[in-house]
Amino acid sequence: MSLIPSFLGGRRTNVFDPFSLDVWDPFEGFLTPSGLANAPAKDVAAFTNAKVDWRETPEAHVFKADLPGLKKEEVKVEVEDGNILQISGERSSENEEKSDKWHRVERSSGKFMRRFRLPENAKMEEVKASMENGVLSVTVPKEQEKKPEVKSIDISG
Repeated sequence: MSLIPSFLGGRRTNVFDPFSLDVWDPFEGFLTPSGLANAPAKDVAAFTNAKVDWRETPEAHVFKADLPGLKKEEVKVEVEDGNILQISGERSSENEEKSDKWHRVERSSGKFMRRFRLPENAKMEEVKASMENGVLSVTVPKEQEKKPEVKSIDISG
């Protein structure tokens, strides 16, 4: 018995096996905004799975990205066109053995990329990055704000 008819493109599921219930994705295989027409659906999903926080302090722009299970060698931090910070990498999928019976696959694999256009006050030549416990931290220092010079003028009269 199938919960989702096969003519809708869904996978056949077994009502009596609670681990086999999957949700049908009506957009699976469609052209994505990033232009990846031929990429498998799980590779496309990996693009959105890199969650990044961006906060601005008086001294710097600080980015924190959750990249669980990745080593620093699998992640790239690049500066592009002078003021675009790009964080990218690839999460490899696990080897599938013919004898294995998978009940659920929720962890994404594939390439990911996030790009951020930084304001003019960012010192892109001084970007620093570190990674600890699956969290990438990128710090982009800011130029000191120039305070306008005020010159007092004596009023004659």
